[in-house]
Amino acid sequence: MNRVFIKTYGCQMNERDSESVACKLQERGYTVVDHEDKADIVLLNTCSVRERAEQKAIGKAGHLAKKKRNNPRFILGVMGCMAQNRGNDLVDRLPDLDLIVGTQKFHRLPDYLDQLIDSRDSRKEDSPSLLEIGEETGSENEIREHFAQRNKVTAFVSIMQGCNMNCAFCIVPKTRGKERYRSMEDIVSEVTDLGARGVREVTLLGQIVNAYGRGSLPRKDGKTPFVQLLERVHEIEAIERIRFTSPHPTSFEDDLIEAFGRLPKLCSYAHLPMQSGSDRILKLMNRPYTVERFLSIVTKLRTTCPSMRLSTDVIVGFPGESDKDFDLTKEAFSQAGFEHAFVFKYSERSGTPAAQFEDKVPQAIKESRNQELLSLTEKRSYASNANLIGSRMEILVEGLSRKGDGKLMGRTKCFRKVVFEGPGKSIGSLVTVRVKEASPYALITEQE
Repeated sequence: MNRVFIKTYGCQMNERDSESVACKLQERGYTVVDHEDKADIVLLNTCSVRERAEQKAIGKAGHLAKKKRNNPRFILGVMGCMAQNRGNDLVDRLPDLDLIVGTQKFHRLPDYLDQLIDSRDSRKEDSPSLLEIGEETGSENEIREHFAQRNKVTAFVSIMQGCNMNCAFCIVPKTRGKERYRSMEDIVSEVTDLGARGVREVTLLGQIVNAYGRGSLPRKDGKTPFVQLLERVHEIEAIERIRFTSPHPTSFEDDLIEAFGRLPKLCSYAHLPMQSGSDRILKLMNRPYTVERFLSIVTKLRTTCPSMRLSTDVIVGFPGESDKDFDLTKEAFSQAGFEHAFVFKYSERSGTPAAQFEDKVPQAIKESRNQELLSLTEKRSYASNANLIGSRMEILVEGLSRKGDGKLMGRTKCFRKVVFEGPGKSIGSLVTVRVKEASPYALITEQE
């Protein structure tokens, strides 16, 4: 009664949370398995950013509830953002749930599962669901365990929890709480340990990652706490590459832009969420920057680091978005020259200010704008990749290609995916390849 399967929905932070939970469960004696059919316990780590993500998790929980009816000792739990956002509602909607755990209680999951199993062993079959969604001081310091996987080359490192922004469309401040920052020493210690275990690239994670330490850690020599942290991580000899996600334009200060020009390990890739190219829509979204300010950041980044590759997030169909607003978004998108983008149709989230806005955009128009921007993204991405045919590039080899064709997969410093034929001993190494072919999504190369 100790085999656990964790299914994760949503962002890299959810992936990181799931890994930490899995490690804590292993330390307690639980076995983490790779499929729900092998499990006595299934935990769904959920996302609330878009309605579709919530519906997928609810559907999955409903499907697993059938297994529970056939096996009363089977344990089904929901954790993460949807659990935090809809805890009491989930108790009513999914009465077969045993466990609902919010975003500040992940580290207590072994205790909760022990408690549930003990109650079953005591023949208390009708024990009520555990609902644990309260705030907990210090929870940001509990996400530091990593699987000791052989050939693990890259790793996510959570440096903070929560978000102090109040974007009109976003549920994250409600599900993740206010910003809480881990100590710089603790983060550096974690990254040092990862380097000693063979990790060569780390991605620093936070809801507004470049806001790390604001209001609680001092600037030094004009540098923000986040840039100070980048410098500390840069000093760790075993680490070859540093990335971070997701930043916010308002915290993208000049010291961070300059860091791309003077810290060789800081990769020449930045994800910079624009959300809209219309100042009017940005104001409705409560995004405290103008398109001019946003594009100035883009220009500075490309000037400081000419090899910079940029990606972005864009929401189409936000309440009140007119044809003119969408045209402005396309114009700004082209001016920024984004090589990749995540395009989302606006999804109404109950409890956010935008849910109360009038002038909803019809679904058909959302679909049309979404497809138009995706098409533009694909063309730009292909043109950017095709430009590299014949060039030599250094990649970090991460492992086998997911297609299972015996090829290897790695990434360039600017976060382009590369597939090539090469020896397995290359995994974990920096190698030079020559680009032979390109698609919008990857480069096909050969090792030199």
